[in-house]
Amino acid sequence: MVEPIATLVLAGSRPGPDPLLVGTGLGSKALLPVAGKPMLAHVLAALAPSDQVGSITIVAQDTSALAAHPVVADLAGRAEWYNSNGSIADAVADALRKTGGPLLVTTADNVLLTPAMISQFLDEAHGSDVGVGMVSRRALETAGYSSARTWLKFRGDQWSGANLFLLGGPQVLPLVEFWRTIEQDRKKGLKLVGAFGPSLLLGAAMRWIDIHTFAARAAGRFGLSAKIVAMNAAEACIDADKPADITLIERVLAERQAPST
Repeated sequence: MVEPIATLVLAGSRPGPDPLLVGTGLGSKALLPVAGKPMLAHVLAALAPSDQVGSITIVAQDTSALAAHPVVADLAGRAEWYNSNGSIADAVADALRKTGGPLLVTTADNVLLTPAMISQFLDEAHGSDVGVGMVSRRALETAGYSSARTWLKFRGDQWSGANLFLLGGPQVLPLVEFWRTIEQDRKKGLKLVGAFGPSLLLGAAMRWIDIHTFAARAAGRFGLSAKIVAMNAAEACIDADKPADITLIERVLAERQAPST
């Protein structure tokens, strides 16, 4: 049996104003109510039942307000709270050094996360140095969802991230340090792909390679193995960045609660 994996939940704020917080009086998006519960509470509720999830660390610039929220605190259990004024890469690197082993990373705005998604992702990413959960555009449209996402274009389809990452251990630290240099371009598909070199950029731009080949070659430059996990649940790529996302997320949550006919 695989040992439960240490998990890091990124619950901090990015630089600049957040359009979702305008007029709310809240200082953190992680506390914004979605379907009656803070975003972070939804994520913790998905992590808690999983026997594949071990220790949980929640990181933000200031975790005091998060830890003080009664709904979040009830679901957080014995989770550790960690204040970090650095970048996302800093928080991930610190967690990798601390755990010394595999690390599951997700985000507080990954509101539609479910235990089934976690199980599929960890099962399929197991054994790789780097695992990334993704959803194809075809899958999202087939499921009947329309959502403005950042799509990475490769041979065969376009892909958007599901905010699920498996990092195999400290050997991934050089890749995390590299991510620090390109993090500001995470929403710019070609810039993000191009950061791994002109040959991979050309291969993607001309649709000569699929996303699995790209991931393997990009990770290989750091001496690592990589696995793209195509998520079964198309809604896995819908996180909460814009007001329209909240509307769609609440629709999906309502559909999950509706009795089957």
